[in-house]
Amino acid sequence: MYVWIKALHVIAIISWMAGLLYLPRLFVYHASAGDGALSDTFKIMERRLYRYIMTPAMLVAWMTGIYLAVEGGALSAGWFHVKLTLVVLLTAAHLHDGALMRRFAQDANVHSPRYYRIFNELPTVLMISVVILVIVKPF
Repeated sequence: MYVWIKALHVIAIISWMAGLLYLPRLFVYHASAGDGALSDTFKIMERRLYRYIMTPAMLVAWMTGIYLAVEGGALSAGWFHVKLTLVVLLTAAHLHDGALMRRFAQDANVHSPRYYRIFNELPTVLMISVVILVIVKPF
């Protein structure tokens, strides 16, 4: 059963990361779009991505990850504590995306497209760090 849970965990992570990388990119385009029909289209795309893909994927990643950590004995490993911290930061980025999405939905965006381009790099750096920790287990 462990390997099936692990496969589900990887699938959930891929889905979650796809959303964490794509939603800020949508924000870049949305911030440039102004008001009107195009803005309304972005609102729908952002909401659906966040609610129906990103959030369920994040929850499955957390649930399966906790199972894997307990069953695999990773809770006492130093690398795992750093990885868990980075996953908490990815979760914070997810929640921040949700807050940004709600601002766009209310036509209350306060950030420039440049902000979203820079913010889009955070999940990438965190993801690379997590993968290195999981594969290399440096400590």
